[in-house]
Amino acid sequence: MPPVFRFAPSPNGFLHLGHAYSALLNFERARETGGRLLLRIEDIDATRCRPDYESAIYHDLAWLGISWETPARRQSEHLADYRAALQKLSALGLVYPAFESRAEIARLVAAREVDGPWPHDPDGAPLYPGDAKLLSAGEREQLMTSGAPYALRLDMVAASRRVAGLTWNELGAGPDGERGIVPARPEAWGDVILARKETPTSYHLSVVVDDALQGVSEIVRGQDLFHATSVHRLLQVLLGLPEPAYRHHALIRDGEGRKLSKSSRSTGLRDLRAAGATPASIRRSVGLG
Repeated sequence: MPPVFRFAPSPNGFLHLGHAYSALLNFERARETGGRLLLRIEDIDATRCRPDYESAIYHDLAWLGISWETPARRQSEHLADYRAALQKLSALGLVYPAFESRAEIARLVAAREVDGPWPHDPDGAPLYPGDAKLLSAGEREQLMTSGAPYALRLDMVAASRRVAGLTWNELGAGPDGERGIVPARPEAWGDVILARKETPTSYHLSVVVDDALQGVSEIVRGQDLFHATSVHRLLQVLLGLPEPAYRHHALIRDGEGRKLSKSSRSTGLRDLRAAGATPASIRRSVGLG
């Protein structure tokens, strides 16, 4: 079977140089290995994803000379797949609803930090500090039927007990040079969100389901997702999904050393193109020329 690669952008902004680098690396790996390249549109965030951003993704990739198998998989068209995975985890007793708002979580963290630093996940966000796991089944049902908003979280302690010696095969390198067989530490993330009342999935859940359903065998992505691989490996084992290899690559950074991002309004490929950039100059600027 030929290896399968994927580029999976979210249509919540225009692609920038960092996206170009990741897309080109996937494209080159597919060509080098005689593999397949898939495009996945991760559009589960209905409030931020827009059709014009999605159209721009196709335009920018084609301009770079990247080709992929069609049609692209759009996550918003496959919500039933994520519901099924969530139901499987729920049947294992590993999912519970938490009802605190972001503001309430911030207040809980502040109260706990009176006694010392509260732990944070690898991305810098505080671990979930609430007590929703202590609610009875009746209390949960009452809150959910009342229409209260909630997030469905993974009981990380219970989930981790089911899996021992969790690792992944790193073909690239982590932020600190990690490579080869890397130990996974999903507990560092606490009780991650798997879905919300209004959305039956999250990034962590949908990415592992999609990769399995699409047969992705090697995941090429930025080092900013290196630590998230621990959560993904845990979910893969819990759901009985195949284990892909991972190849994390260095990030493209701006002049101040910050990674490029849509949220910081990093210059988009379409603006670079309008300013006279060519596919060849883009490749050179990301070190692939």
